[in-house]
Amino acid sequence: MSTTTTTTVVGNLTRDPEIRYTRDGQATTTLGVAVNRRWQNRETNEWEEATSFFDVVTWRDLAENIALSLTKGMRVVVSGRLEQRSWETEDGDRRFKVEIVADEVGASLRFATVDVQRIERHTPDDTVESGSTAEEADTLGATA
Repeated sequence: MSTTTTTTVVGNLTRDPEIRYTRDGQATTTLGVAVNRRWQNRETNEWEEATSFFDVVTWRDLAENIALSLTKGMRVVVSGRLEQRSWETEDGDRRFKVEIVADEVGASLRFATVDVQRIERHTPDDTVESGSTAEEADTLGATA
């Protein structure tokens, strides 16, 4: 039995999301997220701070929506799974990297507001992914 652990980070984008497409046309976006931690040192009573940096990878519709919606500096909430990948450099050195492969990414509303716009996705038989017809989706969109 396989176990998947979900991790969630909240931080600021360190760069604009970068979108690319695979040979078969699937969108993938990479982004960097800086997570700041602040705590009070019990011995000195002074505030201390540390920053962790995470690389995030997204795929398909999520990747395209991120590329259209988010920019450097925005505060985001990222939820996904940790994945390690490895490769060999030209010099023969082995490199490893841990990334978050995101299932969900959203703007944090702690210090900002957003204007959410629902995107209707149509299948070849003109039904949206939920199985509703396009006309039903327009009605649902008004209440969702």
